[in-house]
Amino acid sequence: MKTKENVMELIKDQLIVSCQALPEEPLHSPFIMRKMAYAVMKGGAKGIRANSVEDIRAIKEAVDLPIIGIIKKVYEESDVFITPTLAEVDDLYQEGVDIIAIDATSRKRPDGNVIEQIFPVIKEKYADQVFMADCSTYEEAKVAYELGFDCIGTTLSGYTDYTKGTSLPDTRLIKRLRADFPVPIIAEGGIWTPEQLKTVFDLGVHAAVVGTAITRPMNITERFMDAIK
Repeated sequence: MKTKENVMELIKDQLIVSCQALPEEPLHSPFIMRKMAYAVMKGGAKGIRANSVEDIRAIKEAVDLPIIGIIKKVYEESDVFITPTLAEVDDLYQEGVDIIAIDATSRKRPDGNVIEQIFPVIKEKYADQVFMADCSTYEEAKVAYELGFDCIGTTLSGYTDYTKGTSLPDTRLIKRLRADFPVPIIAEGGIWTPEQLKTVFDLGVHAAVVGTAITRPMNITERFMDAIK
């Protein structure tokens, strides 16, 4: 059985690949995500980030790698959609994912609370679970660290209203987090090339997540099309 410590050790200095497809995307299917996860494992990935209990369950049938689990759910009254409420945390915990990633931005959540109010409740309920804070700023990461998240990701830098336009991957943020917080820092967001991946590892991140550049052919094709327009 994986413990908190050995889960983090298994992904140390490793590439995690995000295997996700939303309902409106051509590859949306637990079967396809299972095949995608198997393919990236064969390529050398040592962890998977996946969305939804259905996809996670299918992926676990194909690979025995640590899984960062999320549930993306849109609520009309909130911009927070990555594991936004306790209900999604409950579902992920019951499925048995190794790491649960939660939006840890300063934005109000669907129930009107902010992360400082909800995470202590989550942490007390699931003390044995590894939690990753998906942040967009240094200040959010500081709050996440003080709340007791096990690791901090740069996942949402450039994706919140107040960080739009940030150059990605956000190496400036990575440097600050590495310097100031003694917890694993996971680089995620905007890593498009092997060279960028090497750059974030050279900054000392614990692990890095690459998604779109590997597992979303529609978006990859659009980038090539943009080059010839």
